[in-house]
Amino acid sequence: MEIALRVVSVAVGVGLIGAAVISAVKTVVIPRQAASVITRTVFTVLRRTYHLVTPPSMSYERRDRVLATYAPIGMLALLATWIGLAFLGYAALFWGLDGDTSGVVALELSGSSLFTLGFLRPGGFWLMMVSFTEAAIGLFLLALLITYLPNINAAFSRRERGVTALSVRAGEPPSGTEMVLRFWRLERMSELHEVWIEWERWFVDVEETHTSFSALAFFRSPQADHSWVTASGAVLDAAALASSSIDIPHDVQADICIRAGYLSLRRIAEGFGIAYDRQPEPDDPISITRQEWDDAMDDLAAAGVEIKADRDQAWRDFAGWRVNYDTVLLELADLTGAPYAMWSSDRGVLREPR
Repeated sequence: MEIALRVVSVAVGVGLIGAAVISAVKTVVIPRQAASVITRTVFTVLRRTYHLVTPPSMSYERRDRVLATYAPIGMLALLATWIGLAFLGYAALFWGLDGDTSGVVALELSGSSLFTLGFLRPGGFWLMMVSFTEAAIGLFLLALLITYLPNINAAFSRRERGVTALSVRAGEPPSGTEMVLRFWRLERMSELHEVWIEWERWFVDVEETHTSFSALAFFRSPQADHSWVTASGAVLDAAALASSSIDIPHDVQADICIRAGYLSLRRIAEGFGIAYDRQPEPDDPISITRQEWDDAMDDLAAAGVEIKADRDQAWRDFAGWRVNYDTVLLELADLTGAPYAMWSSDRGVLREPR
């Protein structure tokens, strides 16, 4: 009976160690979306805890301050989970491989090896080899996180430069209609071409970094009213309006920017299990109503912006662009607790056709 228990203990130990290492490799090493049950579980449990301490009745400013700690603490909790699994796994391994080792001594051996303290050494050559592998894995997990954080900080800095710069162009909170209006008033509509190029590159960079390091999506902007999600929505709406509704020469770069944007948001959303229609029809319903769009067009027209004469066609064209990113934009805004912004975080996802 005891032999069977020790065999099971070895199997469990190997499983725990393997789970910790595989999770670390998937989360940090593999440069693409790689689902890790451990990583997702840690962040999900922590997120539910944060939901309890940040109820909807709390002011947004206080919620933002609390939620700003979510992703950093999640990273530390993930490291602690990996180390904890390795610690318990090797303790089970030591107990299962040596019939003379008690459970308490096995835990002491595991802790001494994992943290390279060396106050207790196992007896026998093979147990010593096992101890060496545990010390190596402990250093490996710690080194992974140390190298992981600078990459996250660099990607975060690049993302936030674009978000902060957008406030000059699209207001605070950012809005696609406000962006169009500001460029029109300054008589710089032709310069939108460069904006679409800049944000096409921004979307490509965000897609690469936020699919490789999913935790980045939850790192909040330094300013409470800034968010990478609402910034994305403002640029996409501005490009959609420029292509569909504003009476200016058509710029294919705006279309390319929209495509880069919705593909980026879709691929990031896939990492969080967000469902969306991959092939929506142009006339599928969107969360923005025709009346909301008409009101926005009236406001722009009152400010002197030239709107296309055929409003029905302009609305269909705008909705045909928006339908590609409507669901993922609103889902990501809700997931990340984005601040208020027009046509993104100010509404729920449209789930039933109207």
